[in-house]
Amino acid sequence: MPYDSLKDLPEGVRDHLPHHGQEIYKEAFNSALEEYKKEETAHKVAWSAVKHKYEKTENGQWKSKDS
Repeated sequence: MPYDSLKDLPEGVRDHLPHHGQEIYKEAFNSALEEYKKEETAHKVAWSAVKHKYEKTENGQWKSKDS
């Protein structure tokens, strides 16, 4: 099922990604779900999209690659 809002995202996404990262995840997930029709694939695509703009630091926090 597509995500209608950020509050509908999985807890692991909501609790760890910054707001903009959550937006990227939601849009990529919804687009991939529409295209591939498989939730597992959509989650992989969404994480890949997030990792283009964000990286996980040594302490487990996500930060923008631009900063």
